Amino acid sequence: MRRSLLVLSFLVSAYAGTASAAMVAKPVQWTDQGVTFKSFLVYDDAVTAKRPGLLMVPNWFGVNDMAVAKAKEIAGKDYVILLTDMYGGDVRPANTDAAGAAVKPLYADRKIMRLRVSRAFAELQSQAKGAPIDTAKLGAIGFCFGGSAVLDLARAGAKLAAVVSFHGLLSTDDPKLASNIHASVLALNGADDENVPPEQRAAFEAEMRGGKVDWASEDFGGAVHCFTEKEATAAQGNCRYDARVAKRAYAAMHAWLAEAFAAKK
Repeated sequence: MRRSLLVLSFLVSAYAGTASAAMVAKPVQWTDQGVTFKSFLVYDDAVTAKRPGLLMVPNWFGVNDMAVAKAKEIAGKDYVILLTDMYGGDVRPANTDAAGAAVKPLYADRKIMRLRVSRAFAELQSQAKGAPIDTAKLGAIGFCFGGSAVLDLARAGAKLAAVVSFHGLLSTDDPKLASNIHASVLALNGADDENVPPEQRAAFEAEMRGGKVDWASEDFGGAVHCFTEKEATAAQGNCRYDARVAKRAYAAMHAWLAEAFAAKK
């Protein structure tokens, strides 16, 4: 009986140690151009091995509880994710009007967007000092507005292996910037997304070809905007979660990243 109790005590202690080492979301902040940005570094600290680092830009609602949960789900044991604040820590949109006001100046002046997302990428790299990030394997993913932001990160010439945009706008203020792109670029959109009309898709394809980019674009039939956003629960409209399409899109992301990172060995 005594031996059984000792074994049970060991198992309980081991379980407690494992439970305490799990997904973490560590606050990270930096100040640039007088604005303080408040982000989170998300990863499984039970895994000690270094793994690829991803910059993740959320949708236009920015860094909130839903974005943190999404980052944790994507990170798993596979990635370290810097969930990136693009507005400044004092801006946390609570509705679509506020979100629209937050993104407006960044779409109006894409130079600002590129500067902010580039600064965030530099922060991801610097986090390798204390987090298990393989700095030879860096990428970026973004959702809706975030998709636009990570495409602009690639256009800014960031030295990263891959970029994946989920239901993001594909437009740019300067198609010639595509010549700066080092990353493999994957754009995933809903075929029926009214925010990304055929002419915008065609312009994006021409931009990628003109810049001689390693790129791919996939349109999911029947899907609209927001197809990975679980909170987009409307039965109709152009912003709607689609579990089946989200699963396919994430599979495409993992495959795209795996191929790009394999080339960095």
